[in-house]
Amino acid sequence: MTVTVPVRGLTPWTFLRGAAGSARGFWARDERWIAHAGVAFDLQAEGADRFRRIRASIEALPHPSEDVRVRVYGGFAFRDDHAAGGAWSGFPSARFHLPEVEVTGDASGRGRLRLQRLADPTEVEATERELRAASEDLRERLERRPPEVAVPPAVSARADASGRRAWGDAIEAILAAIRGGRVRKAVLARTLDVHLGGRIDPVDLAETLWRRNPGTHLFLFEPSPGRALVGAAPEALATVRAGIFHATAVAGSVGVGESDDERARMGESLLSSAKDRAEHRMVVDDMVARLGPVATGIRAADEPELLPLARIQHLETAIRARVAPERHVLDLVAALHPTPAVCGVPRDEALALLHDEEPFERGWYAGPVGWCSVDGDGHFVPALRTAVGDGREWRLFAGAGIVEGSTAQGEWDETGIKFQPVLRALEARGVDPITPGTP
Repeated sequence: MTVTVPVRGLTPWTFLRGAAGSARGFWARDERWIAHAGVAFDLQAEGADRFRRIRASIEALPHPSEDVRVRVYGGFAFRDDHAAGGAWSGFPSARFHLPEVEVTGDASGRGRLRLQRLADPTEVEATERELRAASEDLRERLERRPPEVAVPPAVSARADASGRRAWGDAIEAILAAIRGGRVRKAVLARTLDVHLGGRIDPVDLAETLWRRNPGTHLFLFEPSPGRALVGAAPEALATVRAGIFHATAVAGSVGVGESDDERARMGESLLSSAKDRAEHRMVVDDMVARLGPVATGIRAADEPELLPLARIQHLETAIRARVAPERHVLDLVAALHPTPAVCGVPRDEALALLHDEEPFERGWYAGPVGWCSVDGDGHFVPALRTAVGDGREWRLFAGAGIVEGSTAQGEWDETGIKFQPVLRALEARGVDPITPGTP
């Protein structure tokens, strides 16, 4: 049973803070956003066929009519053999929520509020009355002027970064594998653990990330109260709408400097970098090849463009295709993940190499996160520029593509830039400036 009503003057933050203590989520690009809370259905899957099993679970969901698009929100771990635990408690190999409450909006301040609940066939009318009453009550509260949220007092922090020596050793192992012909590229990640003297609400962190990182795909998924994943990804892994597929291949990075002129010069150097263009072309070619069995009319630009973000610039190529009506966005996600932008080339050899060289559990880092509907449409991004935590303890992740010509120092610096969106968002929420230790 679903009830939908329009809402004016809508802000996602009033809704999400009011839903503290329940499962929550937020997904945005530019000024368009979706927020949700509560759990009507909790869909989970493990193993190598997790994409197929989640699709089957979605298609088995009850949906009220063809006019109502039932959507679920969540994601997948990077590896299909992932086991939830530790920092990734509550994040199994695949998990999606059909929320009890969903709100959508944009820059206009107008939006939509939807309440949904499983109804006993003998109690449909009573359930509908309850949902309408609840929706009117929630709409009234959401349309009130939201209270100002005060920045909390300064919170102390310390941080522990991945070790420089171990990082250098891993880089050398990957470069040796490249020289030996085992791989052409591998994306090595490292972590930064931030320990806070006070708690930062994941919603506050998501709000600040959204405001400070225009052009990214913002995501927050809190599948159980007190354990959340939040981040701002630069690329779209797979978007399907009405049979049209869209993705962006992103690889190759450079900083932004200290001035507009320096930003422009660094951007031009990235566009002319043979190393970065070769790395980028690996990603485009692999994605196009993997789309072949599941899409038609595949198109990708011959030359990359510059993707300028707040603290970093990338090379970007848009990829478009058509998909048959029987295809679901999860079919495309299953074909593409993990792309060379988050794993390497060849895929299996890079996965094995990363298993040996990364001394931590990636969990959902670099896995596909997003939403999809019963009719097969959806939007997924890789979980990048991300952190997982309970409000006091946060683990940040960043990775760099290692190819011929990479250096340990250069890739350390690149991953340091990729930590910055979350670090600066934490500092904006009252956390003391964070200086990572480097054991």
